[in-house]
Amino acid sequence: MGEHPSRLAARDPATPGPNPPSSRAVARAAALDVAAVLVFAGVGRASHAEGVSPLGIALTAWPFVAGAALGWGAAWSRYRTPPLSPLHGIPVWLGAVGLGMVLRALTGQGTAPAFVLVASAVLGLLLLGWRAAATGMGASG
Repeated sequence: MGEHPSRLAARDPATPGPNPPSSRAVARAAALDVAAVLVFAGVGRASHAEGVSPLGIALTAWPFVAGAALGWGAAWSRYRTPPLSPLHGIPVWLGAVGLGMVLRALTGQGTAPAFVLVASAVLGLLLLGWRAAATGMGASG
């Protein structure tokens, strides 16, 4: 069975060591990021009385998922390991917000300053929060 993401986040990612992250742990971490963006999109749509259908959530989420994927690539390239710790999750967060807003603007979706601020805060909380919780659990358990 693969390592839990909390165990991976606690390790120094700059030196992968003898036990690199398992593909299962990496897939779980990526799935948590996608889930975080879907939660953000769903809650946002619900709070603005927009349809909370799977298609509506997907249409809202895709720019941020694409940005998070770019952030994953940047983090993995920079740190030579998947972005499992909060520090190494920062590129994922910045990619989700940065590219997400660019893609929203290019596709005629809203990028009002208040939305950018709220999206930045909420995505930061969600994308870095699970990593912080996993790191804390790994340190104590």
